[in-house]
Amino acid sequence: MSNTKEKISIVVPCYNEEESLPLFYMETTKVLLGMNEVDYEFVFVNDGSSDKTLEIMKKLHDGDAHCRYVGFSRNFGKEAGMYAGLAEAEGDYCVIMDADLQHPPTLLPEMYKVVSEEGYDCCGGLRCGREGDSVLRGLFSKAFYKISKGLTHMDMSDGHGDFRMMSRPMVDAILDMKEYNRYMKGLFSFVGFDTKWIEYESVERACGETKWSLKSLFAYAFEGILAFSTAPLKLAGLIGCLLFLAGVIFISINLIQSLWIPGAVSSFDIIITVVLMLGSLQMLFLYILGAYLSKDYLENKKRPLYIVRERSQ
Repeated sequence: MSNTKEKISIVVPCYNEEESLPLFYMETTKVLLGMNEVDYEFVFVNDGSSDKTLEIMKKLHDGDAHCRYVGFSRNFGKEAGMYAGLAEAEGDYCVIMDADLQHPPTLLPEMYKVVSEEGYDCCGGLRCGREGDSVLRGLFSKAFYKISKGLTHMDMSDGHGDFRMMSRPMVDAILDMKEYNRYMKGLFSFVGFDTKWIEYESVERACGETKWSLKSLFAYAFEGILAFSTAPLKLAGLIGCLLFLAGVIFISINLIQSLWIPGAVSSFDIIITVVLMLGSLQMLFLYILGAYLSKDYLENKKRPLYIVRERSQ
């Protein structure tokens, strides 16, 4: 019987995290050292940071054999960072964590117990509350998850995030999907492995400011819906039918009114109304269709998800 310890890979995508990264490393290492039954490694991914994040990664690597890093040639986004980290990870289990300590390292022992002893392939952190978030941001998040779940039929709810520990089979299944337009929250659900959720209290960032503005969150949400649903195309058709019906009703009312009161409604008014309705409807259809075509265009180019400038040896 082999006495080899199972290994946990901590995947940490980073973008301008020079303030929080050392603190994250220390706090997480304390927890991992207490898990005597496992070996571990850190896989840091520098997503084109403009500060000293990469330098800190190199120092951590030089001082601790458990630390490895990958540096992108530019900023490719968190989705690419997570994919790269999972591709580099060698562990039997992989955990995706943010460097800002909003994902509590203290959950790692419980997560490991769930995936190693309880038969689950994934243990995810379920965020409770939104400490530090604005009211508008919180409302937007709740609305997005409700709409997204209804349109995509994926198991995505408010509080579900990237913070999760996954078995090697689940990680390999995610890596097998080579699509360019990646939406990891959807992919986690799509692969269909059994997941158990553990609640944790939301806390503010340990250092620095969030890189996600309301605008970027909206764009991310739209990407997610496009990646896993054709519902917007169906919705456009429904809107078209409703607008056409509204136009017919409006024109009918105007015609009846003109019969009772000659000259009350001119033919010019009716024509302008119809043109505006049809024009706005066409623009809506073109926008939605263009969004899907742009995704297909990028997929067919077969460009890499990311380009590695350097990595630890």
